[in-house]
Amino acid sequence: MGQPRAGSDSSIQATNVQVCDIDPSLEELLNKFKFRKEKNIAAIVLKIDRENQKVVLDEEYEDVTIEDLQNELPASQPRYVLLSYVYKRDDGRVSYPLCFIFVSPQGCQPDLTMMYAGTKMAIKNFAQATKEFEIRSVEELTEEFLEEKLAFFR
Repeated sequence: MGQPRAGSDSSIQATNVQVCDIDPSLEELLNKFKFRKEKNIAAIVLKIDRENQKVVLDEEYEDVTIEDLQNELPASQPRYVLLSYVYKRDDGRVSYPLCFIFVSPQGCQPDLTMMYAGTKMAIKNFAQATKEFEIRSVEELTEEFLEEKLAFFR
């Protein structure tokens, strides 16, 4: 009984699951974003360029509301959102957590979902986000959702 031949039906084909590269131009953008001084809500939305299998900038938002951000996100495609949020604590203190939100809508094409899921941790680590959340529809991205999740980290 020999080893399966490469490419035979019984061999494991690791090439079917491809983790995408991160566009090098994102490094400077994310560093600026992490150390921004503005005291408003801002977001960077990243997507996967399927053709090049690379994570690239989709949109950048400055002084945005969560409702506006929700309306801008595609309802049927995954996205990575880096959100600089203004969190007002019950005791009056204000913090600006960097949140990583993986938007993975139900019903997406399986290959696209796998690309995003397989690259998620690399993006989170690359961005050095302090909080991580996953949502299954853009409607879940609300002020109430963020306040509830962030209250857990007191």
